[in-house]
Amino acid sequence: MKIKPLADRVVIKMVETEETTKSGIVLPGSAKEKPQIAEIVEVGPGGVVDGKEITMEVKAGQKVIVSKYAGTEVKLDGEDLTILRQSDILAIVE
Repeated sequence: MKIKPLADRVVIKMVETEETTKSGIVLPGSAKEKPQIAEIVEVGPGGVVDGKEITMEVKAGQKVIVSKYAGTEVKLDGEDLTILRQSDILAIVE
């Protein structure tokens, strides 16, 4: 199944973070922070949203930093994805 976001929404997949600290300490699942780096899976077409013209500045395949608690989490074909607005993306990682 494929998911196509509408308007200024973007579908992302969170990038897994390392489970050990730099000093070699292994962190249990409860001690890990929610990752903020994600890979863009799909991008909506943009257009007029709330009376403003929105141009999409991101594209599929880019890695981005997102707001910590932004978006709606969904599970599709066993894969955890998040749908959020382009404005919840803080930066593009190069």
